[in-house]
Amino acid sequence: MMSNTNSVVAVFESHDQAENAIRKLQKAGIDMKNLSIIGKDHHTEEHVVGYYNTGDQMLYWGKQGAFWGGFWGLLFGSAFFLMPGIGPLLAAGPIVALIVSSLESAAVVGGLSALGAGLLSIGIPKNSIVEYETEVKTGKLLLVVHGTVDEVKRARDLLHQTQAKSTTIHGDPTAVGV
Repeated sequence: MMSNTNSVVAVFESHDQAENAIRKLQKAGIDMKNLSIIGKDHHTEEHVVGYYNTGDQMLYWGKQGAFWGGFWGLLFGSAFFLMPGIGPLLAAGPIVALIVSSLESAAVVGGLSALGAGLLSIGIPKNSIVEYETEVKTGKLLLVVHGTVDEVKRARDLLHQTQAKSTTIHGDPTAVGV
């Protein structure tokens, strides 16, 4: 589990936009273990053939297989969830452990989904969680960068140079207003 609750959340309209942002962060030296990506699995005209896990890597067949397969190899941890009210959800990065933890401990707080509880555990306020869950339900992707105040500010500055629909810092008050 993560020890700090500083994060920046960027919302992307498409897989390509999210992929370009992740590549930008990677090239700038942002630790890929501090990235999480969350998206709904409905960007397909075909039915997903399947998912499977071999050792440390999860594989996906479907229209966005190259996108998800590539990032499941890059980011720490991956999962497929069927979330009531959201539907099929793909996630990669530290957020996976937080979602699983909330599911295992039945720590779904105040009517939040397991995704919401995972976001709450990294310091995302409830009003923002509702917004982010709505974004995911409508097919957007969330890219979350976790880290120290300085790492999160640096990631936010890099994400401002991408096609993110929005970019918001959560956590330490010294980072939020900047």
